[in-house]
Amino acid sequence: MNKFLVAEDNPDGYKLEDAFYMIRSEILSRCQRITDDERAEARHVLNNNIEILSLLSDAIALAEDSTHILDKSFGPSQSGSGGEPRIGS
Repeated sequence: MNKFLVAEDNPDGYKLEDAFYMIRSEILSRCQRITDDERAEARHVLNNNIEILSLLSDAIALAEDSTHILDKSFGPSQSGSGGEPRIGS
């Protein structure tokens, strides 16, 4: 069962890219809170978060590309209203 992403069994879930956008937003908020902290640990965490943000941007682009391919090939998803998945079983 899907708990977070939209699916037949979770029509109120999020599209993958939307979940990534929310996570990215929260990480950006955390980064803003520690930007002026000059301790080595804070800088290390900030650098890690910046790397994660870069990876999330790549993941968002891939997820949006997949959505575009599915929309173009099979039309808009109907999973949110209890419809069948566009691919897979």
